[in-house]
Amino acid sequence: MNLFNPEIKLEKQLQAQIYNALEGDVVNYILSHAGDTQNDIFLKSWKEGGSMKVTPDVMKDFYDLCMGVKRRLAFNEPVDFFIAGSPEVNANAISAFKEGNPHIVTIYSGLYNLMTQDELRYVVGHELGHLINKDGKLGRLLGFVYPNPAQMPMALAFKVRIHDQLQELVADRYGYLACGNLEACVTSVFKLSSGLDLPKLGVSIDALMERNDKSLEFFLHEGGISDDTHPVNPIRVQALKLFACARSDKELEDGMNELIQVLLKSGGNPMDPPMSIFLATAGIIAGSIDGQLTKAEYESIIANLSASHLFPSGFVENIHNEDIDKLFTESVNALIKMDGNIRPALLQYMIEIVLSDHDIHEKEVAFIYDIGQKLGLGMEDISRIFGGAIQRYFSPSLSSLA
Repeated sequence: MNLFNPEIKLEKQLQAQIYNALEGDVVNYILSHAGDTQNDIFLKSWKEGGSMKVTPDVMKDFYDLCMGVKRRLAFNEPVDFFIAGSPEVNANAISAFKEGNPHIVTIYSGLYNLMTQDELRYVVGHELGHLINKDGKLGRLLGFVYPNPAQMPMALAFKVRIHDQLQELVADRYGYLACGNLEACVTSVFKLSSGLDLPKLGVSIDALMERNDKSLEFFLHEGGISDDTHPVNPIRVQALKLFACARSDKELEDGMNELIQVLLKSGGNPMDPPMSIFLATAGIIAGSIDGQLTKAEYESIIANLSASHLFPSGFVENIHNEDIDKLFTESVNALIKMDGNIRPALLQYMIEIVLSDHDIHEKEVAFIYDIGQKLGLGMEDISRIFGGAIQRYFSPSLSSLA
């Protein structure tokens, strides 16, 4: 059994970035002195009163299995294990908020009754992996700052989605380390997603792996996307195979990088690549017309790219090293070829960049009209788009009013 580090670099990088952006240390300090919330009390009451706690005198065999997984993963923090009566094939882990309190891992009876011993070890290891990786700590922080997830900025939501999927792949690695049986990990993944008793249906591991390889091709080479909180099964299974069977750190990293590219896709829209180049090049060009790209203009470019790029500043820096005018022209031509009605939206973006520094220079006005005409728009259309943008986005700088 290979002993690769179960961490994924990009997951750790995103975890730290999200935590710091939300002022995690400050918010957690405040929450730690606020006492138990009603949700904390409800969860504890539900577990203690409505579930079966796994103890040495109650469900000794499963208790021993859970303790064995804890020892194998060298996780020494206290954990209370529960079986909850539910037909749902699922499990979850809840991090203790106060130091010294036990974490909670809940296995639903629907899952418990479906899994073999090794599959249960995988599931318990997966949930402990979330605790080891401190995923609950970040989730609680996000839930507090954004009780309504719909209010989360798109840039943050994109990073959170990618992080959520990567943390599942990390937890899967802990699940594999817990049971050491790749086949059990794979059958667990398919049982979790289907709710089916695979052996009862005569489904073989070979057939599952063959089906998975075919499905993987769709996601790697035919535009398939994985944009839920959990990666799709072909990605999860392939990531487990790599972790279990790779012969070197490089082989593991290269294979994972290919899978991560699937997670980064927010859709199969062929306009996404040229649109990203347009957002960067058009922003740089429009922002620099008056002599310099201001901080406000740069941040506006980054904000527009953040919905589709994990690290937009790096993308813009790379663009700076290329022929910006050439890339701009190529991206505009490609976008118009795909959708001739996109011209007004392209011009409006450039106007937004110009207005973002709360100042409108004559050079910028001349530039907007020139670009608008090159896009095939008439003076009246350009003026209407420009005027509408001023009404929506322009606000004079405070220094101009001093």
